[in-house]
Amino acid sequence: MIEIFYKENGQMMVARSEADFGKIRCGDVVWIDLFSPSGDEKRAVEAFLGTTIQSRAQAEEIESSSRFSETDQAIFANTSFLIPGPEEYSMETVSFILAGQVLTTLRECPLRSFTDLQRRLLAFPKMYASGYIVFVSILEQRIDLDADMVELISKEIAQYNKKLNLGEDISEEFLIDINQLQDNTMLIRENIVDKQRMVSSILKSTKYPSELQPKFNVLLKDISSLINHTNFSFERLEYLQNTVIGIINLDQNKIMKVFTLVSLMLMPPTLIASFFGMNVSFGRFMSESGWAWFIIVGLMLLSFFVIFWIFKQRKMF
Repeated sequence: MIEIFYKENGQMMVARSEADFGKIRCGDVVWIDLFSPSGDEKRAVEAFLGTTIQSRAQAEEIESSSRFSETDQAIFANTSFLIPGPEEYSMETVSFILAGQVLTTLRECPLRSFTDLQRRLLAFPKMYASGYIVFVSILEQRIDLDADMVELISKEIAQYNKKLNLGEDISEEFLIDINQLQDNTMLIRENIVDKQRMVSSILKSTKYPSELQPKFNVLLKDISSLINHTNFSFERLEYLQNTVIGIINLDQNKIMKVFTLVSLMLMPPTLIASFFGMNVSFGRFMSESGWAWFIIVGLMLLSFFVIFWIFKQRKMF
């Protein structure tokens, strides 16, 4: 699908077919949005802009040289947009091509920041004089969404911390949830760092308008603050995870301590019972005597309570 945003008589218009390029002047176009485009749509955009559009494989390259590059005709920038899910987050690569004053975006999935900006573009056309301003606006909205996700992660961490302080049941599921939060936090941080690298690369370019530098500088400051916030969230998760593991170890130690104490308290009675039960003359004599059972049981109970008293005095339970 292709959407071409262009100005006509002071109004922002939208064309949704590559055939409309023949009716639109290049200087009037502000933004070309390619959403899962066909081959014909991509070729039409390349012919209209006089430059090539990167393939999806090139856009997903990790090397910095592939994430940002520029030619005499255009600037190519690629970054990842984080898409939150019910449990896990996913990354979607978005390509930006700035040729002249026209912004071209290439994506494979619907993105909220794009949809919101398209509405604003149609409502306030005077605010978006060029593709560079649209590009900065997309990044601003995206960073705001990233900030919302960081805030959501912080609230979830606070909820788990509250459960821990209230002494709720700590199970394996609790640890798995914390581990999932750690993965999501790392994805958010990776996503934000990727934008920081892209904005820093654009600031080194001589093609972008100098009047937009203050906006790019503010974006970098916002990104830096989000990185610090994600680092703090990850430290909180590590502390929470270590606390949960410590509590589980303490519970296991208490259980082992009980088993050990019970075993130790039963050892003397067992020894006494085994001694009087031996098949020797003394053992036969005790077994034939009616009162011998009271002596045996008495000694067993006495030894049990002696061990119990010793442990109690030493505060071992």
